Amino acid sequence: MPILHAENLNLSFGGLQVLHNIGFSVDEGEIFAIIGPNGAGKTSILNCLGGFYLQDSGSITLADQNISTLSPDRRAAMGIARTFQNIALFRGMTVLDNIKLGAHTHLKTGLLAAAFYWGSAHREEMRLRDEIEDKIIDFLEIEHIRKQPVGALPYGLQKRVELARALAMRPKVLLMDEPVAGMNAEETEDMARFILDIQEEWDITIIIIEHDIHMIMDISDRVMVVNFGQEIATGAPGEVQAHPEVIKAYLGTKKAQEANIA
Repeated sequence: MPILHAENLNLSFGGLQVLHNIGFSVDEGEIFAIIGPNGAGKTSILNCLGGFYLQDSGSITLADQNISTLSPDRRAAMGIARTFQNIALFRGMTVLDNIKLGAHTHLKTGLLAAAFYWGSAHREEMRLRDEIEDKIIDFLEIEHIRKQPVGALPYGLQKRVELARALAMRPKVLLMDEPVAGMNAEETEDMARFILDIQEEWDITIIIIEHDIHMIMDISDRVMVVNFGQEIATGAPGEVQAHPEVIKAYLGTKKAQEANIA
């Protein structure tokens, strides 16, 4: 059953229309990839899903609830988490503290108890810390860096910490914007393994944008290709990879014709 459905999304900035009637459904537990050339509108789609952009028209539903006009924090509380293409961590804070911030939407402690850090506030923080250390930190194999400041870590580990913070939000749907951009082959392989394990072991639905086509074709259940803000193909990885319009979008008309594909 679809857990997320987008219908007729249109988005423009001034006179530039960046999304044209984009629509798709994502099934529960699925890895759904969105690919396309630079400037195709991929990140704009994620920004609409997460509430960072408000589409001009169209609707978005999460588990049959309309979230089209909700703020990003409301969507996060309902189960949408996000990682970013450009790492958005607090560099002066430790790995553990960065991850704990991801769970703030689920904390129940009142303002007074939190201000004095006593009673229920302390107990809730300890439960959260135990959950993060036992489940998320061990899962992503970052126990050895949990007390280090994020700013001192290599790029690949920072990406892993950002994923950990998103998982701490206990998401139903995880939006991932180029999770392996800038990574070497070993780091890319590790991240692909973590993504598959998140789907299989945690039963989290994943919507992913990525330029590493080989990885996308290996791990995705379905792929949607966009170009100039429009959908040009959606289907299983093998079907999409052989689609003439997809080849044309990536190679250009002349090269596609030379390959007898256009």
